[in-house]
Amino acid sequence: MMPHEFPAATPENPPQPSLALNEIVPLLIGSTVGEIERELVLQTLARCDGNRTRAARVLGVSVRTLRNKIRQYSAEGIDVPAHHD
Repeated sequence: MMPHEFPAATPENPPQPSLALNEIVPLLIGSTVGEIERELVLQTLARCDGNRTRAARVLGVSVRTLRNKIRQYSAEGIDVPAHHD
C-alpha cells in the first residue's frame, strides 16, 4: 500500500500503526540501525514488486541511494527482490 493510499488522519480518525507498539519494539530491540534499515528497504522493495523507483519514493530516498544500498546488500550475499522497473 502506498502512503497516499492510507486514509487521511483526522481528529476523529487518528492514524493507526499497522502493529501495536508492543509488537514493534521487540522487533527493534537488539537490532542495529543498519539491520533495521536493510529490513525496511527489502520489505519495501518486496511490497513494490521490485520496482526501484516506487520503492525509493516510498522510502523518501533517491533512486541512486536505493541502488547503492541494493548493490551493498547483494555484495553481502543478501537476496534482493528482482528488479521490475
